[in-house]
Amino acid sequence: MKVVLLCRVSTSTQDYDRQVKELSAYCRQRGWSIEKIFANKVSGAKKLEERPEIVEMIDYVQTHEIDRVCVLEISRLGRNTLEALKVIHLLNEKGICLFVKNYNLETLSNGKINPVASLICTILLEVAQMERLTIAERMASGREQYIAKCRAEGIKMGRPASYRKSNEAMKTQYAKEISLLRKGLSLRQINAITGTAIMTIRKLYKYR
Repeated sequence: MKVVLLCRVSTSTQDYDRQVKELSAYCRQRGWSIEKIFANKVSGAKKLEERPEIVEMIDYVQTHEIDRVCVLEISRLGRNTLEALKVIHLLNEKGICLFVKNYNLETLSNGKINPVASLICTILLEVAQMERLTIAERMASGREQYIAKCRAEGIKMGRPASYRKSNEAMKTQYAKEISLLRKGLSLRQINAITGTAIMTIRKLYKYR
């Protein structure tokens, strides 16, 4: 059984090591051969074409006769229901099973689409999308309350007017982004790969 692992975290401060270790241990117990690990730090709300690890994985599994794509939980595939279902559909078309470990779900059974697993995956993806929207709403509400409180107390917000990072500090902090700019990647491509805001990447052009 030839498999690949797909791991994802939403922010640059998180790490996907736990996902890799847990999935790797499970695959070894089952005697599955891990051919490649695809991992990235990117929002699960991104579109399919904006997630390089997904695009690379789909190409890889088609050309290397992979049997299964393993994820720890369905939200690692994405938190945008339509985009995640698009990935599942592409895998199903190629006869490649998606295995979701925490629910022991397999989208294919004996090479045929498992309708029960498909239904459960859709429901779980909808829940994940709702969670993402709820978190975003809470963050926006909290930010508005904090701003209102600061204004009421006369507290100035933001960086001091004199604050500015040195050129060397910018080059060090954004070395990867600058390297990608030199390679000719677009702002959106670099944003998808690194998670750095497009406005920030635009400011790095002078360091190429």
